Amino acid sequence: MKEHESVLPESPLSDDDVLDNFFKPTRRVQAPKTKKPAQKPAHYKICCISLYKEDIENLESMVQILKRRGYSKANKSQLIRYALSTVDLDSMPKQL
Repeated sequence: MKEHESVLPESPLSDDDVLDNFFKPTRRVQAPKTKKPAQKPAHYKICCISLYKEDIENLESMVQILKRRGYSKANKSQLIRYALSTVDLDSMPKQL
């Protein structure tokens, strides 16, 4: 057999389609993902209030006391909501 002769009559890899299909993954065209806007919860709003550092420390201390007493899910928001629901506006002094 001559040096440049092939054993096979034709090369199975000579066709570019075979190589492209075998080695190059086909790209699938995907529809663009459209994100639905996140729905905001209707049962609460986030607000920001200013408190003195001492008040924040007092609030955090009260939360820790509640947790030691077994209120494992106690947090500042919960404590403030409770305080708001039990405040007596008639006994509120004119100036604090």
